[in-house]
Amino acid sequence: MKTAPQSIQAAVELRRQAEERLLSQATGASLPRTMEETQRLLHELDVHHIELEMQNIELCRALAEAESSRSMYADLYDFAPIGYFTLDGHGQIQEVNHIGTKLLGKERRLLINKPFIFFIEHPDSRKLFANHLKAVLEKKGIQRCEIKLTGSGPATVWGQVQSIAVDTEGGKESYILSSIMDVTAARQMTMELQIAHDTLELIVRRRTAELTQANMKLLQEIDERKGAEESLQTAYREIKQLKDRLQAENIYLRQEIAQKDSLGEVVGQGNGLSYVFLRVEQVAPQNATVLILGETGTGKGMIARAIHSISDRKDRPMITVNCSSLPANLIESELFGREKGAFTGANARQIGRFELADGGTIFLDEIGEMPMELQCKLLRVIQEGEFERLGSPHTIKIDLRIIAATNRNLEDEIKAGSFRADLFYRLNVFPIEIPPLRQRQEDIPLFVDHFLDKFNKKIGKKIQQVSSETLNALQGYHWPGNVRELESVIERAVITSQGATLQVLDQFVKGPTTAGPVAGQPVKPLADLDRDHILQVLQKTKWRVEGTNGAAVLLGLNPSTLRARIRKYGIARQ
Repeated sequence: MKTAPQSIQAAVELRRQAEERLLSQATGASLPRTMEETQRLLHELDVHHIELEMQNIELCRALAEAESSRSMYADLYDFAPIGYFTLDGHGQIQEVNHIGTKLLGKERRLLINKPFIFFIEHPDSRKLFANHLKAVLEKKGIQRCEIKLTGSGPATVWGQVQSIAVDTEGGKESYILSSIMDVTAARQMTMELQIAHDTLELIVRRRTAELTQANMKLLQEIDERKGAEESLQTAYREIKQLKDRLQAENIYLRQEIAQKDSLGEVVGQGNGLSYVFLRVEQVAPQNATVLILGETGTGKGMIARAIHSISDRKDRPMITVNCSSLPANLIESELFGREKGAFTGANARQIGRFELADGGTIFLDEIGEMPMELQCKLLRVIQEGEFERLGSPHTIKIDLRIIAATNRNLEDEIKAGSFRADLFYRLNVFPIEIPPLRQRQEDIPLFVDHFLDKFNKKIGKKIQQVSSETLNALQGYHWPGNVRELESVIERAVITSQGATLQVLDQFVKGPTTAGPVAGQPVKPLADLDRDHILQVLQKTKWRVEGTNGAAVLLGLNPSTLRARIRKYGIARQ
């Protein structure tokens, strides 16, 4: 179906053709026409007449449809939710829809041919709109801006303008199509959102400042707490070290008490012992290393304790190490300590005895029994005052006094290659030699009285008398086990004695051999007498060294010392 413009165009074209044909017929009217031509012309006129009527009907229908469409589009145009304006090139309003009149608050007749700029309220908005129109007329495409309109009431109306230039059919002039959307509510909401945003930003900044300040205080408190924790950790470590040290000292002091020499105090007033006392008084206030020499059982440990007890280090413990009693595979860790995992079986850290003796005194008994591989490390401790625990790379500094003791001739040991000469020179700064009991016969009665008092209290007896014969026998015996052997003899005698008089039943004391050599017989050397006595006791105990009935108990010797003498004298079981 043809649209209204197409029908009108076709009618115009037919009219033009009819006029041309009529003009040509008028030009040739002088020519005679036949009847047939006349009839044909009449027939054509009738056909054209009918066509014109049909075209007229078609045109009327097209006009009606066009009017209906125009009314429909006019309604859509008027009641669209956006204001539509048609402006000429000078910005005057040519057309406006119903929403546009409401936006400007004026009737349509009062808006036609009025410059649109008259209805813009603010000067800045007017300037902005003028630039907007200029850009549109320069054919820069669709332009947009936001302006403040006068409106119909006191409330401000904001419109968002969108415009484009459209040329007329001749192309000589352009008109402008503009749409305006009421964005007052959106702008108000935006302003409220902006205010809310600014308020929130202010609150956030204020709160951030407060939190920053609180965070700084918290960080400061954390630093202070960390410092306090570090101080506490340091104090805790120091306390733990002191606790470990005190525990270890307690263990060693208990062992020291348990192994303390039975004398308990210095007994004797002979010339030999008086010289020892003089040497002790000379060296005790000093910090010099002391080497105590003497046979087993002469009281070397007692002299070491006497030196420590009157020295400046008396308030610190004296740690005793018996080098012959420690297992060879553990002596290094016992002396210098170890870290956890330093070797198989080291399940915990252990503080060594040198570290325990820091500030005090360490007594190295039986120093001649120390293995060669440890003598070098001991030499470093004496020279430098430092060492490392087993399994630790950290060097430990100590300040202590060293007192060593031995029953061996260290010079002979040096010649035999079992003792370092440089270590001997470091230890032999101030030697003190304790005479054996056989050279202190005048002190034997004092020892007897001392031991009687001790064992009477221990066993619960009241032995108060000692016969002169018993004293003479005791003074005449050569005592290879020295004071320790004498103590064992007195303890046995206290146990076996009946009544208030001490009765010594030991044959080697009571027998005729104890009275001294028979006139005319050669005197045996002391070493031979000691060897014969040890051999006799071994044969009596069936070569049993340790145990309740062993030779070491009868001789009053340490089992390791007895074994050392057996090797020294070359005693072998036949």
